[in-house]
This record gives sequence, C-alpha cells and structure tokens, in this order.
Amino acid sequence: MNSQKSFVSWFRDSSPYIHAHRNKTFVIFFGGEAVRSDDFEHHVHDFALLNSLGIRLVLVHGIRPQIDQRLAKLDIPARFHHNLRITDDLALQCVKEAAGLVRVEIEALLSMGLANSPMAGAKIKVASGNFVVAKPIGVIDGIDYCHTGEVRRIDSAAIHQQLDQDNVVLISPVGYSPSGEIFNLSAEQVATAVSIALKAEKLVLLTEQNCCNPVNGEQLQQMTTAEAEIFLQQHPQLSTDISLPLKAAMQSCQAGIDRVHLIDRTINGALLLELFSRDGIGTLISANAYEELRPATLNDIGGILELIKPLEQQGILAKRSREKIEMEIADYIVIERDGLIIGCTALHPDLQNRYGAIACLAVHTDYQGRHRGSRLLEYAYLKAKELTLKKLFVLSTQTMHWFIERGFLAAAVSDLPAQLQTLYNPQRNSKILFKDLG
Repeated sequence: MNSQKSFVSWFRDSSPYIHAHRNKTFVIFFGGEAVRSDDFEHHVHDFALLNSLGIRLVLVHGIRPQIDQRLAKLDIPARFHHNLRITDDLALQCVKEAAGLVRVEIEALLSMGLANSPMAGAKIKVASGNFVVAKPIGVIDGIDYCHTGEVRRIDSAAIHQQLDQDNVVLISPVGYSPSGEIFNLSAEQVATAVSIALKAEKLVLLTEQNCCNPVNGEQLQQMTTAEAEIFLQQHPQLSTDISLPLKAAMQSCQAGIDRVHLIDRTINGALLLELFSRDGIGTLISANAYEELRPATLNDIGGILELIKPLEQQGILAKRSREKIEMEIADYIVIERDGLIIGCTALHPDLQNRYGAIACLAVHTDYQGRHRGSRLLEYAYLKAKELTLKKLFVLSTQTMHWFIERGFLAAAVSDLPAQLQTLYNPQRNSKILFKDLG
C-alpha cells in the first residue's frame, strides 16, 4: 500500500513537469562510454518515454572510446593536444567507422518494440543527416590538427523540419564542409552548438560522474554561469569528464539556453529523476539563480497560502485570509525555487512610530535546515533599516528559541506598541519578543 501511495504521489508531483516539457526541444548529449556500457538500454528506454510525452528530442553522441579502440587494433597511439584529438588520415578512417557503427547501434535500440518491454508500442522514427557544417581547426601552437574541425554552422531549419514530423534527431560528432571534406568534432561542442542554434529549452549532458566539489566531495546541485567559471578557475586540475561539460554548459547558458543539466549517466533513471522532480538528481547550470529571495508579488499569493496552510492548521501561525495577504503583499518576502514558493515572511512597518512586526515566517518542510529562515530574517533586517525602523517585534507560539538565538529578547504585552496590543490575541497566548535595531 505504501508503494502504491508513493507511486501516486510521485506521479502527481511529476505532472507539472509533464505539461511544461511537452512540445519543448531538448538536446541530450552522451559520450561513447555510455553507448558501450551494459545499461545503455535503460537510457534508450528513457529517451523513448520522453518522446512519448511529446518532447522534441535531439540526441548527440560521442565516439572517443570507439575511435581509440580502432586505433589500438592498428597499433597506432591516439594523439591529443588541449583535450582535442589530432585526426590524421588513419584516425579519420577510424572516426568514420566509429561514427557509422555507433549511429546504427543507437538507431537499432530506438527501433525496438518487443511486447512486455519498456519499448513496446514506441514506434520511434529516427532521423540523422548532414546537419553540421564544419571547418578545420588548422594549426594551433605549431600543432596541425589535420582533420579535426569545429562547428561552423548548424542547419537548424532541417533539424526543426525533422522534429516537426515527430522524429528523434540523432547527430554524430562529424561535420562536413561545403567542399565535401569530413571533420572529426568534439561531441560536447556539437551538442552546445545544436542547442544554441535550435534555441532549445534544455541541454542535458549525461556525464561519466557526478559534478562534485573536489574539496569535500559534496555534489554541486546548482550553479550560475558566474559561479561555474569561478569553480573552474579554483580547480584547474578538475577531470575532463566534468570540466568539458561544465564549459559546454556555460557557453550554452551565455548564448541564451535557460537551463543546462549535468547528470551522472551511471545512475539508473537519472534522466527522469532530473527532469520530473523539483530538486532533480544532477547539477543545474543557469545564467541566473535557480532559487531567488525577493519581494513578493500578487502572483505569489497562492504559493504563500499553500506554504502556510499546514502551519496554520498546527497552530504555529495565525490564520490569514487571501484578502488580508493581498492587501499587505508589499510587506511580504518570499524564496522561490523553480516556480515554488518554499519560504516567506512579512515585515509590517509602522513608519510613524518607527517599529516593525515580523510575521508569517515559514519554510517548506522539504527545504529546512539550509539557513533559509535566517536569510529571510536578514532580508527583513535590511528592509527595516532602509525604512529607518528602530525596533522589531515578533509574536510566536512555538519558535521563540529560534528568534532568541538570533538576538531577540523576551517582552510583555505591555511592552508592545498600542497598535500591536489591540491586535494581540490572548487565546493564542503568543510569546512576545523584540530586537533593537539601533
């Protein structure tokens, strides 16, 4: 029964994302290592599910290990400079073989339709082609990169035409010049260029490991492009498995892609967990902060009511009507996370008597323990100082010690300003606290 309830709860919670993602364009990158792994079929099943939910999918795959394998068979060492392969004539032959084989393997997996399998009834149409126009990198630092190239242009119109026909577009890291030359490209660069050219809603990079802070090993859940740039500068020895996707994410966001997701592809179902749950499982890169503390607007009233309702039912907060919140919305401060109001408070000022009342301080139970309450209070302090208030009051029934730990002192009803005394409800028997702002 618990598992049934859990499934129903998850399915309902995922429905906003199902609606939001429908008819949106997602570019998903995965390396050649993913294609070689035993669990790659799981990713294919998830691609099929995304396609069935109406998401316009562009898949960009890598082929680095497949090229290395072919070179090793020929007893030819793989040559790199600045993490880019030097593609001579023999290496180019290996590139063409690897790209063709990997593309065919992926198309075969996307064509599966066995009964009693996740692919049953999928009927996915796959389109691939010469969507990438490339040019040679040339000679850098005296090194001739030969047939290694870079993206010159993406034929976005041709890709959109395929997506409009409900096809999944599959792109290999190979580009073509107008003169008919073939170039070996960085798969991350191709995925970045494709997402920018298509103005995709998301770029998803399936990585070989989690994006973690090398100092403490903790996973990085979200970063702005500015924070990602600082992170790369602070950790120049970071593995290319993370540094290359991070650079691709930064470039995409700076070119207008709202969100880029770095997801450890070794976690079963990671793609679904990232795209259909609020907190995800990977690392989110965005140009602007994913979580924002700001003044409330009228559009936030529903979210505030939803947040404080359980606390009102428990008697922790006094009940407030929608009309009252609407009248006082200019006093409210909220924390918004991906469209959800996860924290709020209000500072009700009396400008004439130079005091303010802190009220309705609440943080969603799923997001407590990360100093969000303190951040709301600090914001209220700044607002109070801007209004030149001299004293703050708080009425609390169950969180007195939290405020005391932040410098508030106990007071009596008689210490309240006359206006607050008239609003005091003896039945709630709230404790009274105050703090001088100087």
